[in-house]
Amino acid sequence: MVQSAGGNAGRQPADEAERLLRELPDIPDAGMYVVDDQGRIVGTNPRAETLLARSAGELLGQDAHNLLHRDGRGQTVPRARCLMMQAFLSGRTAQGEREWFERGDGSLLPLSWLITPCRIGEGVRGAMVVLHSPGPAEAAGPEPGGPAAPLSELDRLALLAETTTRLTSTLDVEEALRRLLHLVVPRLADWAVVDLISEQNEVWRTAVVHHENGVLVDREDLAGPMPPVPQDSPMPLSRALRGAASALAGPEDYQGPPDSAVAVVQRELFRETGIHSAAIAPIRGLREVLGALTLGRSEQPRPFAPAELSLLDDIARRAGLALDNARLYQRQRRVAETMQRHLLPQLPRVPGLEMAARYVPAPHSSQVGGDWYDAFILPNSVTALVIGDVIGHDLDAAAGMAQLRNMLRAYAWSHQEPPSRIVDRLDRAVARITEASMATLVFARLEDTGDRRWRLRWTNAGHPPPLLVCPDGRSRFLEAGHGLLLGTGITPSRSDAVALLPPLSTVVFYTDGLVESPGRSIDEGLDRLRRHAAALAQRPLDVFCDRLLDRTRPADNDDDVALLVLRVPGRD
Repeated sequence: MVQSAGGNAGRQPADEAERLLRELPDIPDAGMYVVDDQGRIVGTNPRAETLLARSAGELLGQDAHNLLHRDGRGQTVPRARCLMMQAFLSGRTAQGEREWFERGDGSLLPLSWLITPCRIGEGVRGAMVVLHSPGPAEAAGPEPGGPAAPLSELDRLALLAETTTRLTSTLDVEEALRRLLHLVVPRLADWAVVDLISEQNEVWRTAVVHHENGVLVDREDLAGPMPPVPQDSPMPLSRALRGAASALAGPEDYQGPPDSAVAVVQRELFRETGIHSAAIAPIRGLREVLGALTLGRSEQPRPFAPAELSLLDDIARRAGLALDNARLYQRQRRVAETMQRHLLPQLPRVPGLEMAARYVPAPHSSQVGGDWYDAFILPNSVTALVIGDVIGHDLDAAAGMAQLRNMLRAYAWSHQEPPSRIVDRLDRAVARITEASMATLVFARLEDTGDRRWRLRWTNAGHPPPLLVCPDGRSRFLEAGHGLLLGTGITPSRSDAVALLPPLSTVVFYTDGLVESPGRSIDEGLDRLRRHAAALAQRPLDVFCDRLLDRTRPADNDDDVALLVLRVPGRD
């Protein structure tokens, strides 16, 4: 039974460590333990307890280096000279042979080890360590110049551990495939081919890679759409794409009359690549077959053996789970973005006035957010402008955002009052009517004064100040009219601010995702916004918005952004 730490090690890393250890195959001779980002043991399997003569209670929560790593005389190895610590600190996979570990009874035991980085919780990195007593054949290694020997049990387990940690740490389909190909080529084969079944049930040969001169070469000429999969074909690839068991294949399987167009493509693949031995396994998700993984040998003389299919099955199964998760994430993200965009309005057309808006979702979130913009025409032909941000990044924030937007529209339409009075009404309703807990916003009224001049009147409820940019590049933040955010339960005294907008000037309303960065102060972000907006002052409004987003939004900000920009006409 896998043991994991609770208490001071934290439940989330411990639970994830237990899951990682449970997913790996049970190899009797291999001990395994997982450490957190501080090098403390948070999970272990029974074999590790036996090898180290220490119970789970003696291992969990302990610094692995201080407890276990020794030199030949039984002294603690300095961290700067410990190869395992160097690999751990640099976040890379590494192996060592016949190094000394101290057992619970004080004796020293020579063990081979492998360490590979892994994720053991939300935002928490750690590493998995595999321990193995090297046998005489393993210590001797293959004969120099001879063919590559089959993987040892330790190497098999190390490859599966690395596959698990590397594939589960990304939710991008293309990145998961890239990592998969680098894991199996050239370690297992000279060639790797991935065929994926799309959501429209079409098969696409997504990747054909070959190991040449130390690098992977992508043979795009052999990739592309595939013919439909025949339902009764006994050929290896067709069976794998239907979810049948993995199988060995070679060019001789495709020498006779082809039974389908898929067989013709496969015969061409063997001819072009020179593959003399191949192993093909289905890539299965939780609910359906996602595709097939083919490994081929052309330069390596040793053909695939039936015993190697179990390893390929384990790799393909992990690839299937990773691809299934990545596809589900991308599907949820598309739905969330579509929902968010439908919640945002179309901008009205106002004679003489230019308006543009942008919404950019959070780069690493599959959920909708609470950022929004709005613009609509009031009964007296005044243009109402809103930029807001409901606290949170989930469906509750999106629901609260939609409710606030609709209530604000209703109050602004039915009450011809200054912006501060409208926002005050909205604030009193937040706690009683809407799903929003707290929110910030700027509500403004833009009026044509009748002499070709435009007046902006606004109030600010805890939101970053709008930016006014003149056509000559002069700029300033409209910091007046600032008050408390919505939903605090306090009844503040809100005020209005007024500014006459110079001809051809631009006003930028934005949410904090455009200027906030975890590693910098908000003042730095505001200054960056002001400088780039000034440089773009004479650009067309759509160009202004796109380049301002590209240049101003911090790369490390995991937040969505709403942007509303207007430009008033000139005197003529």
